[in-house]
This record gives sequence, structure tokens and C-alpha cells, in this order.
Amino acid sequence: LVIGTGFFKPNMTSILSEMYKDHPEKKDGAYTIFYMGVNAGAFFGMMLCGYLAEKVGWHWGFGLAGVFMLLGTFQFWLSKPIFGTVGDPPNKEQRRIAEEKARVSTNPDDKLNPFTMIDKLLIIVMTLLGLGYAFNDPLSKIAHIDMFNFQVGSWKGQEVIILIALILFLFVVITRLTRYTKVVRDRMIAVVVFAFFVVFFWMSFEQGASSLVIFARDNIDRSLSGTSLTVFNTINTLLTVVPLLIVSFVVIKLTQQTFKKAPGTNIFQFLCFAGIWAVAIWMLYREFTADGSEITVSWFSILNSFFIITFASSVSKIWDSKINPPAAVKYGLGLIIMAIGFGLLAFGSHGVQAGVKVSMIWLVLAYLFHTIGELFLSPVGLSYVSKLVPARMIGFMFGMWYLAIAIGNKLAAIVGGQIENITKQYSLSTFFLIFTIVPIIAG
Repeated sequence: LVIGTGFFKPNMTSILSEMYKDHPEKKDGAYTIFYMGVNAGAFFGMMLCGYLAEKVGWHWGFGLAGVFMLLGTFQFWLSKPIFGTVGDPPNKEQRRIAEEKARVSTNPDDKLNPFTMIDKLLIIVMTLLGLGYAFNDPLSKIAHIDMFNFQVGSWKGQEVIILIALILFLFVVITRLTRYTKVVRDRMIAVVVFAFFVVFFWMSFEQGASSLVIFARDNIDRSLSGTSLTVFNTINTLLTVVPLLIVSFVVIKLTQQTFKKAPGTNIFQFLCFAGIWAVAIWMLYREFTADGSEITVSWFSILNSFFIITFASSVSKIWDSKINPPAAVKYGLGLIIMAIGFGLLAFGSHGVQAGVKVSMIWLVLAYLFHTIGELFLSPVGLSYVSKLVPARMIGFMFGMWYLAIAIGNKLAAIVGGQIENITKQYSLSTFFLIFTIVPIIAG
């Protein structure tokens, strides 16, 4: 998963940047729509895979996730006629033209800044160290095989290794920045600054994958029967069917535009959606025929993707209109809006004693504000990386962007793992206040 994501995410966003290189003013909206598409997949994936895992068996949930990934790979390969030459490596003639253009051009973006031999060696070293950490972490916990069985003070060997890899990466970034012209260098420094604040956002946001899951499991009243079960099943049906209808409508409109150019990908896409409809209908039927039920913990995770599908197009239209604030304002608003979500959780859990359940409305509202904050920050960040960074460095800088997100995720896991300790020593409300205050200060 780590290796596949590392190849997929930076390159996918780079391809989108290339597609809109002649229309930079439309990139904010384009990345927001792209973000909506990504989360449409996340929505159905978490809903169906999570349901199968918790209600039928974990191997079924993981198996369906693997099938979705395989189908996505086929879909991308069959879509090549639509992309044309976008994403293809440059041939010798294109390289010659680029070098000639760089030689005579006065545009700083056109100036070549190739990786030196030292850069390449450092990239190889940091890649090997990163892979070593990625493999060693689960091996040391599951099989008790530690490839970095040493300590430096209180730091474990694998922590030292990943810190060295991070320092090497920052060294490569900084040394490359110094080799650019002042105009390009200033723009790339702006991207680095944006990436720094992204760490604080994702450190808080990714509590949705850790502490909020524990909160939903232990502190939310999820049992259903009678009228409450009927109401939930109705809402769950609407949450499932309405997004499926919307995405299916988009697929039909897309097919009308692309069928002649790539019939294979469109036929394959319809078959995939037929499978998704079949699994969704089976899930809804199974729940409606049950006498009693309990909301699965994974169900709450779909709210983020659902709200993105719901609000992404509206936010995209705002960015395409005259009401289009600077990137720094969008970032600040994104952090503050997300902090409001944690503030609501802090308020809802205030004074709650151990074993007491709270209403799920607090968690739903928190996911709503977290999602709006995400829409203000994450797609806009992707867009600004593509706008500010020279074309030849886009893939590398997107890698740096996702590294910042990875650091935020790691911090989220470390801090989120303290939920029980903080709750025992102080309160659950105090834990959520941490993620209210930090994003507001960063914003």
C-alpha cells in the first residue's frame, strides 16, 4: 500500500497539472473536482468494504478493497486514449526542444536545473532508508524481527533511520532551491511554507482514522431497534443511493463525451458500477430485513467522503467566481473551520463520565466541519503546488507535499494514541480541546 500510494498520488496530481497547464486559473476548481472523484471512491469503498469487514468477515472487506484497486488499474490503462500523450515520458526530440527553449528563454520557469549525481545518490539512499522503515515497522511489531535493533538515547533504531531519511530529503530540497533563480526560488519556498502548515492540519484531521474511531466505538450510542432502526435504515439508504445516482449520472455524461475515443474504458466502467450497485443493494436489503442492529464504527468514516461529494462542486464554483480569496486566506479558514469541529466534540463530551454514551449528532457535525475545512485547504494546496512549481519539479514537489501529509499522519497516530491516557488524567473534552487550539493558532 505504501509503495503503491507513493507511485500513484504524486503522479496522478502531476498528470492533472499537465492537463490544465494552459488554464492555470481553472486549477483550483479542477483539483476540487478531482478531490470529489477521489472521495467518491473512498465513500463507496469505506461503506461497502467496512460493512463486509465488520458484518461478514475481515477477509471479505480486504478482498473487496483489493478487487477495487485491481479494477481501478485496468480502468486507468483502458483510459489511455483519453489522456493522449499527457503523462508520457518526453522523447529525444521533445528533450532537444526543451533544452533549446531553456537556452534562449528569459522565462525563469524554462531554465533547466537537472539533478546532480549527488542528488541522485541521496535520493537512492533516502528511498532505501524509507523502504527499510516501511518494512521494519510491521516486521518488528508482528514477527519481532528488527532490522534496526539499536538505540540512540531514547530513540529507537527505526526512528533514527527515518529521521536521517527526512534530513537527507530536506537537504536535497534546500540545495535544489539555491540553484533556481530568485523568482522561482521564492515561489518554491512558498510551497514549502504551505507544506509546513499542512502538517498541523492533517495531524488534527487524521484523528478521524484513530481517536474518533475509538470515540465512536466507546462513547457513541450506536444501538438501534424499532423506529430508530427504521429511521437509520432510511437515512442510510439515501446516503447510499443518492451518491450512487449522482456518480452514475456523471459517468453517463462522461461516457457521452468519451465513448467514441475510448469505448473499452466506458464499457468496463459500466460493468464496475453494476457491481457496486449489486453490493450496495445486497447491503441495504440485509440491513432492512434485520430485527435489530448496531451502527458499524466504519459507517461514521463515510461521512467525510459524503460531505465532500455534497459540497465539492459548490466550493469549486466559489473558487471559479469573483469570490476567490488568496491561498493563505483559504488555508487559514480551512484550519479554523476544522478546529470548530473539534470544538463541538469538546463541548458535546464535556462532563461525560466513563461508560456514558453521547449523541451521534456531535460526531456527525464534527465530520461536517472537518470536511469543509479540508475542501478549503487540501485541493487548493494541490492546485498551488502545480501553479508555483516549474513543470520539471512538479512530481518531486508533490512528493514533498505528500511527505508533509505523512508527517501529519504520523503525529496524528502518536497524539491520538494518547486519548485514553489524557482522558483518564484530565477528560475526553480536554483531548478534543488540543485539536481545537492547535489548528486555530496555526490558522
